[in-house]
Amino acid sequence: MPQESKVAEMNNVLSKMVTNKGESLFDISMRKPVLLVFLRHFGCTFCREALSDIAKRRENIEEMGSKIIFVHMTDNETAERYFNRYDLEGAEHISDPECFFYKTFGLLKGTFTQLFGLQSWIRGFQVGVLDGRGVGPQLGDGFQMPGVFMVIDGEIKESFIHKLASDRPDYLKLVQCCS
Repeated sequence: MPQESKVAEMNNVLSKMVTNKGESLFDISMRKPVLLVFLRHFGCTFCREALSDIAKRRENIEEMGSKIIFVHMTDNETAERYFNRYDLEGAEHISDPECFFYKTFGLLKGTFTQLFGLQSWIRGFQVGVLDGRGVGPQLGDGFQMPGVFMVIDGEIKESFIHKLASDRPDYLKLVQCCS
């Protein structure tokens, strides 16, 4: 597919990604860089860790000029409860229960090893039990892998695609690449 067609296709997808505040991701990305965070389901201990990590870095990310937008697999009302629980009040987010946008961004279903391998079990025990993140009900596709993207002017400029469900992105490094 020619490069122009790929750009047009991505712009079309970004225009269809509408936040809980009624604005398209494409329009937002034309004004400022977007840290686009595709979450695992809210019951996942690693999703909870990601929310906590981002909450701790939210001020720095925003001071660097980027806007944080989450993509999740549940309804907006449920998502708001989780964002509020993790000190992310007012967070902008996009509901994608069918995982259409996940697929479009190349985020696949996890394999057994990616989700339940030894490394994920060890980190899961650390994060869920020792760090107190716990686990909760599966709210979305439990096999869906997460990812993080920097979107600027309608283009993906940087990304972190999880190899394991337990991978922990460096959110500030992703934002710094493009600020």
